[in-house]
Amino acid sequence: MAADGFQFPFTPEIQATTMPAWEKVKGHVTPMEWQVQAPLIAEINRLKREKNAVILAHNYMTPEIFHGVGDYVGDSLGLAKEAARSDAAVIVQAGVHFMAETSKILSPEKRVLIPDLRAGCSLASSITGADVRLIKQRYPGLPVVTYVNTTADVKAETDICCTSANAVQVVEEAARLWGVDRVILIPDEFLARNVARQTDIKIIAWQGRCEVHERFTAADILEMKAAWPDAQVLAHPECPAEVLEVADFAGSTAAMNDYVVKKQPKRVVLVTECSMAENVAAEAPNTEFLRPCNLCPHMKRISLENIYEALLHDRYEVTVDPVVGERARLAVQRMIDLPPPATPARYDLVKARHHVDVELI
Repeated sequence: MAADGFQFPFTPEIQATTMPAWEKVKGHVTPMEWQVQAPLIAEINRLKREKNAVILAHNYMTPEIFHGVGDYVGDSLGLAKEAARSDAAVIVQAGVHFMAETSKILSPEKRVLIPDLRAGCSLASSITGADVRLIKQRYPGLPVVTYVNTTADVKAETDICCTSANAVQVVEEAARLWGVDRVILIPDEFLARNVARQTDIKIIAWQGRCEVHERFTAADILEMKAAWPDAQVLAHPECPAEVLEVADFAGSTAAMNDYVVKKQPKRVVLVTECSMAENVAAEAPNTEFLRPCNLCPHMKRISLENIYEALLHDRYEVTVDPVVGERARLAVQRMIDLPPPATPARYDLVKARHHVDVELI
């Protein structure tokens, strides 16, 4: 498909320069599709050099974006941290809006673009900064731990941020520093419930959910295991606790990626967004990926075409009020300054603690 009215030819030179990306995506992209995508990938990469730009490609991007134009790939916080270290003047967020805000928070001097302003997030939109202020009035003196999958105004009302990989560590550290036995963990209800099963700290939770992960059920997982008894099932901690209880492993997108790459299981099911499996598959050629998954409609708003147009026209710029951004940065920085956990959170440990509950706000 032509981008911005231009048709870029598939020349032998373009075929040669995009061959490394083709080797990674050829199991998921047809040769006919590649003849359209490869010239656009080459043009995007040319524009990046011309404009001193980098592209942050989240794990849920489609393979041609992830492997073709992504300079940094991974989870949202990892991308923002890498962008902050970069000398680039422009950041293009191949992900959703809260991720672009996080990049702006950590790199306020850089121009941050998102290819489609409609690329939102059900979890991030489930709570506002005003909601957090009311929560703090209701529970005075308790620390507020906020998942990075939130907007800048929510982070600005937060004491410390967390990721799915370090949530247990952050909750326990917040309880220690504040001298309390209860911590507010927002906004993902299922992440909070799964954290509660791994710590003695009592958790107060918000009823936010990811529309991708909340749709999975324990019955889905049991059906998969019955159909493919030799497959290992890996689930994301934004799934309901009963899903994690019947999975073989659970962890963040980074933890799932590391598990597959290091262990190279014969067969695997990734219980998360669909593109994750396609992207990990390039690093685990001996593993068969079975594909029961759910699409994120917001992530799929990002395409090669609108990435190209974002770079060409410098659109759409994401801004954060400097006062809000500085307060939000402090919450993120407190988390970054913590020593890394000895091992990422292993949410499959919920199997050992079935009766831990949370207090829902």
